[in-house]
Amino acid sequence: MALSKDGLFYLGKQFDPVEKKLLEQPVLYNPADLTTHAVVTGMTGSGKTGLCIGLLEEAALEGIPAIIIDPKGDLTNLLLHFPDLLSADFEPWIDPENARREGKTIQQLAEETAERWKNGLAEWGLGTEQIRELKDAVDFGLYSPGSSAATPVNILSSFESPDLPWNENREILREKISTIVTALLGLIGFNDIDPLRSREHILLSNILEHAWSSGKSLDLTDLIIQTQKPPFDRLGAFPVDSFFPEKDRLSLAMLLNNFLASPTFEIWREGEPLNIERLLYSPAGKARHSIFYLAHLSESERMFFVTLLFASIESWMRNQRGTGNLRAIIYMDEIYGYLPPLGNPPSKTIMLRMLKQARAFGVGLLLATQNPVDVDYKGLSNAGTWMIGRLQTDQDKQRLLDGLDSAGGGVNRQEIDRLISSLGKRVFVLHSVHAKKPLLFQTRWVLNFLAGPLTRAQLPALIPLTSTVPAQVSATSQTSVETTPQRQSGSTTSTSPYTAVRPPLPGGVEEYFLPNDLPLSEAIQQTGIPATAKVEQKGFVYHPALFAQATINYLARKYNLELNREVAALVQEPRGRTIEWDDCPWRSFKRSEITASPLPSAQYAPLPGWLADARQLNAYQQDFIEWVYRNAAIRLRANEKLKVYAPPEVSTAEFREQCAQAARSALQNEVEKLETLYQKKIEDLNRKIERAKSDVDDKENTYKQRQMEELATHGQSLMNLFGKRRATLSSSMTKRRLTSEAKDRLEKARLALEQLQKQLKEIETEKDRELKQIQDRWADVVNDEVEIPLSPYKKDIFVQQYGIIWMPYYTLLVDGQLREIPAFRRPA
Repeated sequence: MALSKDGLFYLGKQFDPVEKKLLEQPVLYNPADLTTHAVVTGMTGSGKTGLCIGLLEEAALEGIPAIIIDPKGDLTNLLLHFPDLLSADFEPWIDPENARREGKTIQQLAEETAERWKNGLAEWGLGTEQIRELKDAVDFGLYSPGSSAATPVNILSSFESPDLPWNENREILREKISTIVTALLGLIGFNDIDPLRSREHILLSNILEHAWSSGKSLDLTDLIIQTQKPPFDRLGAFPVDSFFPEKDRLSLAMLLNNFLASPTFEIWREGEPLNIERLLYSPAGKARHSIFYLAHLSESERMFFVTLLFASIESWMRNQRGTGNLRAIIYMDEIYGYLPPLGNPPSKTIMLRMLKQARAFGVGLLLATQNPVDVDYKGLSNAGTWMIGRLQTDQDKQRLLDGLDSAGGGVNRQEIDRLISSLGKRVFVLHSVHAKKPLLFQTRWVLNFLAGPLTRAQLPALIPLTSTVPAQVSATSQTSVETTPQRQSGSTTSTSPYTAVRPPLPGGVEEYFLPNDLPLSEAIQQTGIPATAKVEQKGFVYHPALFAQATINYLARKYNLELNREVAALVQEPRGRTIEWDDCPWRSFKRSEITASPLPSAQYAPLPGWLADARQLNAYQQDFIEWVYRNAAIRLRANEKLKVYAPPEVSTAEFREQCAQAARSALQNEVEKLETLYQKKIEDLNRKIERAKSDVDDKENTYKQRQMEELATHGQSLMNLFGKRRATLSSSMTKRRLTSEAKDRLEKARLALEQLQKQLKEIETEKDRELKQIQDRWADVVNDEVEIPLSPYKKDIFVQQYGIIWMPYYTLLVDGQLREIPAFRRPA
């Protein structure tokens, strides 16, 4: 069937949740319903991106313009429409990693993908005719704020006085000023501010209002200067210096100036202004779909730009006549963080205003998110259409249902809950205030190839697929040269022509850019150019080389060891048809470090023949893998008794310290066991010794008493003798015997005590001896070090980066002669 019917959008076909099958009834959506806005939500893999791309395809075919905000890089796929469905068209956009995982060449996977796309379209009654219609229906533009990878965007136009009379539109313009100032302050670190309490916001807003109300425009430099010296004396009832002291204003101006002075800000001055009319329509009046790629920006930069873009859209919108038809679509792929339920980021206020007021001007917001928990459902209550895909968790579903309930609109919670629970991939619930009840549908096959998120490095290759040409971006310190010298480590040689256009690479070959991380002053010093020489920088030139980087995974379960090692090589020129990889070591990179955009206005040397041969490059890749495998063996340091193992990256000192720590821990455990064992013995002996001492004391007292009694008996006998009384001999002898017995018992008790004390000393000596033996034994174990060879399997070697890398060189005029010197750091 045709893509559209009577001006309706063809989204797909109805889906039977009970039978789990596709029905023949098409799902047609009235684009006028988008004036009440739409929200699309679903987890990763639900088909949310495909649904939104299909909807935008329908808008394009109906000649409806759109501004598309792409924070993640998925929406660049809107440019990948190939009417001939040739594998060669798909091949540059095939992910090499997907091909590697499937064990196929990029060419093979491209052929299979082209066939799959052709068959998928045919199943929905679509084909090359519809793709050609899409290609011709609208003009496509690709913009990269803060980068020259695509068409850069000049944000300074946001500070220009709007083409609206101040007196008649002061309320609207003050809202725009507040939005711009909030975004600007957020960029320099003032987050979640209150425009009524923030003196920074009040000062900057008054400066802009002072200029705009007089019909004057400001640039950022003017704003910084007037921050220090405002063009008015008072703010409210207070003098400016009392409300915002000069010293504090200088601090604010310095923060703004840091942004202005940053080299990265230069690109924000270049390119297309935020002229919404030009973004939505070509000079000939043809509808445009303008894609803003933001994946390369930081969170604060994304927030800054999105806020400025919405402010520009709102200003344009206010200049339009009211209409009930859909005039334009504003699509944002992932609103998480921009419209939260709590907090007040710069984007939130203006997005809420647009949700409430854009309908009257025929501007429809299409907002998508995969995080249904952290969005402002009260704000989204203005959305008349919800398309709900498969959700991650039941919590997400319940939060979505709670949000729809709180937003009002007579939602049948049980019905929506039942439908959501039955969703599969590419199946969505369509809930619209314009329909009697929600329905289930499966999205149609899209005309564009869904390649997934694209990187900034891939944007230049998309430019031929657009209707615009990127503005030329130049840095003040760089000028292009028509002829530059051949590169020979900074020596002067004859000249040869380079080109300002990057040479095309063989199909399926990755492209990288070596970072320009060597400052010019260091480069000159390293090259040995005399300090007295007159040096003038003329620009940059890139020379191609082959770059390969692999990750080796080592897994040794026996040694509880798992580690990764990266190996990289950079080849500037092979020896014949072979590469001596041992002679080409290089440092490894994270992918993001070498996939950034090239330096602006740089020139390029031609590709030598060996780099232009795709078959030879594939052979070199296999050779690189073999070389990595042959040299991948490592030797582990090991202490088997301590169960300590260390890879080569661990130094000898660190390994021995690990062994020492393990030995100390083991020693401590054994010492504690020994202490526990002997502690019991010693405590038992000490208790016996205490009892023995008590026994000795008792027997000593008894012995002394017997002695006294014996003496008393002898004394009585003498008195009886001198008193001529009869002495009792038996009584005296008895006392003598008792004293002797007491003495014997005392001596035995003392002997028993001495034996116990001797045993205690022997046990303590034995304990000390065993303790020393343990310490000596563990001291020997610490030094019991061996090396164990460890080799990976070939399947554990993964090529992470492989392709042509462009190496930057400074082009200099040294004492009137052209020279080239490296603009990159070589590995140590």
